[in-house]
Amino acid sequence: MDVWLMNRTRVKVCGICTSADAELAITAGVDAIGMVFYSKSPRHVSMATARVIASAIPPFVSTVGLFVNSSQQHIREVLSEVQLDLLQFHGDEDEAFCSSFNLPYIKAIRVKADTDLVQVFHSYASARGILLDSYKKDTRGGTGETFDWNIIPQDLPLPVILAGGLDGNNVAQAISVAKPWAVDVSSGVEGLPGKKDQKKIEQFMDAVESLRRK
Repeated sequence: MDVWLMNRTRVKVCGICTSADAELAITAGVDAIGMVFYSKSPRHVSMATARVIASAIPPFVSTVGLFVNSSQQHIREVLSEVQLDLLQFHGDEDEAFCSSFNLPYIKAIRVKADTDLVQVFHSYASARGILLDSYKKDTRGGTGETFDWNIIPQDLPLPVILAGGLDGNNVAQAISVAKPWAVDVSSGVEGLPGKKDQKKIEQFMDAVESLRRK
């Protein structure tokens, strides 16, 4: 069995917009926080704010930057200002583009019923993992909608990060079905778009941790 299927499920909270929300997530025990550098998102964060958030992240918590069809220049400008550990590409970027920044990356795929996931994983062989999200036309993440987790093959060659409509009520079931390396949540732990809710984060983490206690 592959090593990434044998360990506890990691958690990333995405769409962090303030230092206070980053602290909430980190205190709850998340493994990574994500910041969105996409101006059309209600969770978009400025470079100035992102710099402040990233500078306060403690050791062993990863900082992820999310981009959607950004130019190389824009991404390099962000990287010159904000300390990021991992890049997340949520647009139509190809493997050559994703791997051109000398940083590890994950590629997000919006899953449809006919998506060839095996082919997708081979197309981004240099990725550290593939994030599987719900498909919704003209929406790049944060949909609040799930997809059929049963269509995810169990023998994919890279770690699976599961996203799309996850919250404290369904994440345990999602993990049991899909057996991902990690889960990624944004709207499912919010009170309002871009504003995290402490109780929802804690509920989410409790649900993930409950699987370890079984």
